[in-house]
Amino acid sequence: MIDRLPHEKGFHVSWDQIHRDSRALAWRLDGKGPGEGGAWKAVVGITRGGLVPAMIVSRELDIRVVDTISVKSYNHQDRMEAVVTKSPQADLMGDGTGILIVDDLVDSGKTLELVRRLYPQAHFATVYAKPHGRPQVDTYITEVSQDTWIFFPWDMALQYVQPMRGTD
Repeated sequence: MIDRLPHEKGFHVSWDQIHRDSRALAWRLDGKGPGEGGAWKAVVGITRGGLVPAMIVSRELDIRVVDTISVKSYNHQDRMEAVVTKSPQADLMGDGTGILIVDDLVDSGKTLELVRRLYPQAHFATVYAKPHGRPQVDTYITEVSQDTWIFFPWDMALQYVQPMRGTD
């Protein structure tokens, strides 16, 4: 097998795709909360990648209480120990009961493992899941292989790309 850099086996996600997949996540979560009629108390997006899916899920499910938790577990493309740099509102969270915690991706699972220790009764949902992190997620939409690097639209810029063969 040829060794590749993380970005060489890429899965490119467009704005349209993340929107469709986040709406699919909302549909999967609809009516599954512990509140009356399956309602959720709040959505908490894990920053930064979880902000877009959290907003879309909160809109689709008409959840007006939205907060964030900031967890840093990457430095560019290098993994590091996950640390909380901003916590959500303490009186909202409790043990996480009724809280829907949303992220774009679970990779190694270290970020969600940390957040799950803080809010053990919360429901964890991601748009994309890799096999190592999948046990930390309660609900997800698409699984990708562990060696795939996902390129999200907020990380990309439009530019010309040279064709693989030829120059005309």
